[in-house]
Amino acid sequence: MVVLMTQTFRRSHLLLTLAAVVAGSAAASSRAPLAAQSNVIEIAAERFSFQPSEVRIKAGVPVEIRLTSDDTDHGFRILDTDVNARIPKRGKGHVTVTFQPPSAGRYTFECSHVCGAGHAFMRGTIVVE
Repeated sequence: MVVLMTQTFRRSHLLLTLAAVVAGSAAASSRAPLAAQSNVIEIAAERFSFQPSEVRIKAGVPVEIRLTSDDTDHGFRILDTDVNARIPKRGKGHVTVTFQPPSAGRYTFECSHVCGAGHAFMRGTIVVE
């Protein structure tokens, strides 16, 4: 029960953080040209999933992806790109990667460091509009 409550709290916190980032980027859009902006997205890796597992971004805008782990070491690779990083285990910090999608579409990301029996299920999508 405590584990479920903790996971629910983390997800709620992550959603609130993501909402704040989106709100901040909306406010920034009125001040700066679209091509000069950089969005920050936070993604947490934990026990065979990424939270959130789908993110939406605007085409032509560079994105900083801040990655943390809630348990062990994980990897983060965006298929068909040169983005590939190792996420340190819980309590050992975070890693930030920059991604500027070359065009609109769907980009799959996955764990690139074998992390256990459910490793193959650790996937997500970046939707570029």
